[in-house]
Amino acid sequence: MPAVFHFIPRRHLLSVLVACLFSAGAAAATPTPMPGNDAATLAQIRDSAMQSDWAYQRLADMTDLIGPRLSGSAGAAAAVEQVAAAMRKLGAKVTLQPVKVPHWVRGAESAELVEYAGRPAGVSQRVVLTALGGSGATPAAGLTAPLLIVRSMDELKARAAEVKGRIVLLDVPFDQQMADRGLAGPAYGQGARVRFAGPKAAAELGAVAALVRSVGGADYRIAHAGATMLDDGLRIPAAAVTVEDALLMGRLAARGPLSMHLTLTPQILPDADSFNVIADLPGSDKADEVVIVSGHLDSWDLATGAHDDAVGVAGAMAVLETLHRLKLQPRRTIRMIAWMNEENGGRGGRAYFDANKAQLERHVAAIESDSGGGRPFGILASVGPRAEKLFAPLRAALTPIGAHAFTRRDALETGDLHMLESGGVPSFEPLVDTHDYFHYHHTAADTLDKVAPENVRRHVAVISSLTWFLANMEQPIGRAPAQVE
Repeated sequence: MPAVFHFIPRRHLLSVLVACLFSAGAAAATPTPMPGNDAATLAQIRDSAMQSDWAYQRLADMTDLIGPRLSGSAGAAAAVEQVAAAMRKLGAKVTLQPVKVPHWVRGAESAELVEYAGRPAGVSQRVVLTALGGSGATPAAGLTAPLLIVRSMDELKARAAEVKGRIVLLDVPFDQQMADRGLAGPAYGQGARVRFAGPKAAAELGAVAALVRSVGGADYRIAHAGATMLDDGLRIPAAAVTVEDALLMGRLAARGPLSMHLTLTPQILPDADSFNVIADLPGSDKADEVVIVSGHLDSWDLATGAHDDAVGVAGAMAVLETLHRLKLQPRRTIRMIAWMNEENGGRGGRAYFDANKAQLERHVAAIESDSGGGRPFGILASVGPRAEKLFAPLRAALTPIGAHAFTRRDALETGDLHMLESGGVPSFEPLVDTHDYFHYHHTAADTLDKVAPENVRRHVAVISSLTWFLANMEQPIGRAPAQVE
């Protein structure tokens, strides 16, 4: 600069300086385009997520340091504080939304077959089982009753006259072949409906206890927990038995009558105080509009809930961490929610819906990850057919990691979002490989070692890219199709 001014006459120097200052001010006033849904920004988010193990570290914190997180437990309370602290550390605005949750506590659980045709003197057969959520209790010393095996809800109704005074086993197999071919959800739905409604139906017919065949595909004599419809009016003892033991009882029943001695001593305590953890990354020019990214914080008590659903919570948390690390601010507010009580009540989702039902139009979209930590191949979405083409830039960004599949449905009906979706909020979830998810789901085997770090990185890349894309679309995608089409 001095060399240039050396050749400028003094009488012109002031005007040159003014011109230079004006030019510099004009350049400074020119706005820098905000990052949006351009290919470069989407690639930056994807690649940054693929290079980070932050989410896997949070998954390890939750599973290894806390462990099981059934609603009402000390583990659930610790998880609330752990997630809230991690979000505050990122600078997010954290709110703990109060939720009253069920507090069911597992007790002793054992069973043995004590009478059957051909039984040698002094011999009994142990049955491996686990109490189902909401189960009632036997006497402390247990109960003994004849066993009745049925293979469908229809058969239970058809044999109603035989039910009173018996222990009923609803023996409905899980279709692993469906799961192996990408239809794990429908396979699970068939068994879960029996697990949920069967014990209550048996109770109404006079059964003294109800058993269900475990809903899952891993035949390693592992029982799968889960919720039931049992309530205080008819709360009989209820449990899931392993596949192997259901098969054993079927074979013995073919030989003749059999009886079981069953002991289950769960307790139902008064509802407990808990919270949804809500962490907001404020938007810029559309801050009053919200995009939810979420997972559920509670788990069953048999293991540490790594697949179901610590990986979903860790992934949702990592969306905020990825954008924070890249110093990216979305146009709309991104709201991370760690839901409480998805497993045995759904009260976290209900509490949020009740608090926000008057302002659902502000909720542009909602994402929940609750299908385990398998490899993601794309996105599931409850958007209208005409909206699908809007996601072409996102699909292009996810193509390099093989996660560009896009499946549209009228409704996803995910656990914590179904009320928002019914209210018109489009729902999304990662489309993941679930062929072996129900090997571990709700079992003692759902631990950190079953989740591959590479899959977690891909998971974060998909939902971070999706969340950012939704938060920066020029126009909202509209209401969920079940409401408008």
